Amino acid sequence: MKILMLAPEPFFEPRGTPISVYFRILALGELGHSVHLVTYPLGQDVRLKNLKIIRPPNLFFIRTVKIGPSLIKVPLDFLLLLRASFELTATRYDVIFSHEEAGFFGTVLAKIWGKPHIYDMHSSLPQQLENFKFTQSAFLISLFRKMEDFVLRNSRAVIVICQDLLEKVAKPGYGRKAVLIENFLDFPSQEFSAEEISRKKRELAPNGEKIVLYAGNFEPYQGIPLLLEAARNVREKALFLLVGGSGTALGEMKEMAAKLGLTERAVFVERVPPSRVPFYVALADVLVSPRLTGTNTPLKIYSFLKSGKPLVATNLWTHTQVLNPTNAILAEPDARALAEGISFALNSEEARSRARAAAEWARKEFTLPRYLERIAQVLDKAKS
Repeated sequence: MKILMLAPEPFFEPRGTPISVYFRILALGELGHSVHLVTYPLGQDVRLKNLKIIRPPNLFFIRTVKIGPSLIKVPLDFLLLLRASFELTATRYDVIFSHEEAGFFGTVLAKIWGKPHIYDMHSSLPQQLENFKFTQSAFLISLFRKMEDFVLRNSRAVIVICQDLLEKVAKPGYGRKAVLIENFLDFPSQEFSAEEISRKKRELAPNGEKIVLYAGNFEPYQGIPLLLEAARNVREKALFLLVGGSGTALGEMKEMAAKLGLTERAVFVERVPPSRVPFYVALADVLVSPRLTGTNTPLKIYSFLKSGKPLVATNLWTHTQVLNPTNAILAEPDARALAEGISFALNSEEARSRARAAAEWARKEFTLPRYLERIAQVLDKAKS
């Protein structure tokens, strides 16, 4: 099949939805399909099998797009829509495959050109407006709900990335269209040796401190302030390594750590390529996910489970769709409870036993063949 894919994202950037888009394209290429990706005039080009990247000109000279909803996406989405329309007039496609808010105009284009439409529902758009505090307008939120229903009703197939979204799609009666495809694939790791790990550990923790790792962006929903408050309550000799911050958010978290007296106990590393994250995971004794809001399962959870390292996460639906007391340490979302969970993970053989069992389960469950099978189901629905 020749697929026109619409991704209203900077592609490629190492963050949530672009990572998911990357693996969708990888899987489609592995299955023998070709993808023409219309995306923003921002991000790094990548080479994937049967992929052609198409970018509209950057007429508005926009340089960055923050995570979540923003007004700056409106002109970029307009350019994307124009470029996608041109593609449909110039080339014959078998299916239109849209991500996030591009689902709305992807559905309209599919109707005009008589093509089946696949909607990749990375999140609920009206829920995003509320979670990111973009607006409190009941009218705007209601409008986005109607748009989302329009897309779900008129798509042949809908990809959902977690159980919460599967339930949201099923509730209004669209469950038969949905295929659950969790974001569990990993980028190939940069090579590193045991000596590199030992050398870095000596550099970071010269007195033999254990290392607690957070890896991900520093957006408010991730709960970094909660993690720093918890770090202050952890009595064990532990170093908190926070990887993935950038810009203003990174500066704010460094300032908070200093105010909490964590200058010697908290080390910050700016955002790194996904292929470098396994190096930091290998350094860690304990992994943490302190997320506070949202209902999507964090991408990091799947690679953390495969690592065999004890994982501490907040006891919220965003995590418990995948995590439970047999494969992780779940802590209530307050500083003292999270600190107790981290201490348990640092000291307990039970925590290490859970981590080993979780790794064995995850490595069998979250495989490329399973991912390809789910993508093939989506295409079958689109063709039916």
